[in-house]
Amino acid sequence: MQTDIRALLESGAARTDQALQRLLPSSDQVPVSIHRAMRHSVFAGGKRLRPILCMEAARMVAKDGAYPAGVEDLGSAIEMLHTYSLIHDDLPALDNDDLRRGKPTCHVVYGEAIAILAGDALQTLAYSVLGALRCPPQAAIRIVQLIAEATGTVDGMIGGQVLDLEGEHSQPTEASVLAIHRAKTGALIRVSLVSGGVFAGATQQQVAALTTFGSKAGLAFQIIDDVLDMTGDAASLGKTAGKDAASSKATWPAVHGVAASIADAQRLIDEAFTELTIFGECAEPLKAVARYLIERTN
Repeated sequence: MQTDIRALLESGAARTDQALQRLLPSSDQVPVSIHRAMRHSVFAGGKRLRPILCMEAARMVAKDGAYPAGVEDLGSAIEMLHTYSLIHDDLPALDNDDLRRGKPTCHVVYGEAIAILAGDALQTLAYSVLGALRCPPQAAIRIVQLIAEATGTVDGMIGGQVLDLEGEHSQPTEASVLAIHRAKTGALIRVSLVSGGVFAGATQQQVAALTTFGSKAGLAFQIIDDVLDMTGDAASLGKTAGKDAASSKATWPAVHGVAASIADAQRLIDEAFTELTIFGECAEPLKAVARYLIERTN
C-alpha cells in the first residue's frame, strides 16, 4: 500500500488547524492580548507532526481506514502542549531565541510576561480539551495521566528541559544526551502515538508496540533535529541555526558526529517499524510519517 506522504501531512495539518481554530478563544475575546499571543504561536506555521502521529496511530488501531470521531481534538490538545513548551523554551531565561517557525517568537512580539502567560494558558486549555474527549471515560482518564506524565519532571518534557539546561557547557556523553532526548522531545512524541492508540481502543499488546515504536521514533526525530541545527540555515529551519553549538548543548552529533548520527536515526526507524508488524498494512501511513521524521530538511 503506497502512501502519499505529502497529501497525508497536508490533510493532517489541515484537520488539526480546523480543530485548533474551533478550540482556541478568538483573537477578539477579552483579554485580547493573551488570546492573540496564543494564536500567534499556535498558528505560526507548525508542521503538526505530533497531532498527525496521534491521529494516524488512532486510525491504525481502528483498522477501518477512518479516523475515530473526535481524535483531532486529542491531537490539538497535544499541539497546544507542544506550543506552550516552545513559547517557554524560547524565553530569554531558557534558550533566548528570537525566531520560531520563521516568525518572531511570542515574547519578542508580546513581551515576556504575556508570553509566559500564553504558554500557561495553552497548557490549561489543553487539559480542558482532554477532559471533554469523545471516548470512554476510562480511556480519557488514562490519556490525561499519560500526557501529564510525558510533560512532567520524571522522564518527561519539563525534566528533559532541566537536564538540557544543566548540561550546557559540559562534556556530553551518549548517556546524558539519551536522557535529555528521551525526555525533552521523545516523551511527547511517544505519548502522541500511545494516546492516539488508547483513544481508538488499543489492546495492551498494541499499546506496548506503540510505546516502543514511539520511543525509537522520538529519539530518531531529535537526532535529526540535532543534525539539522548543525547543517541547516535559519531560512530553511525557521529558527536560529547553530544555537546548539553556540550554547555547547548536549547533542547526538556532538558525541557521534553527523554521519554516524544520520545512520543511527535510520537504524532506530528500521527497528521501530518491526514493532508495527502486528498491525499489518494498516501501519503503512504511520510508517510513512516516521520516514518523514528522519528525511525532513527543516
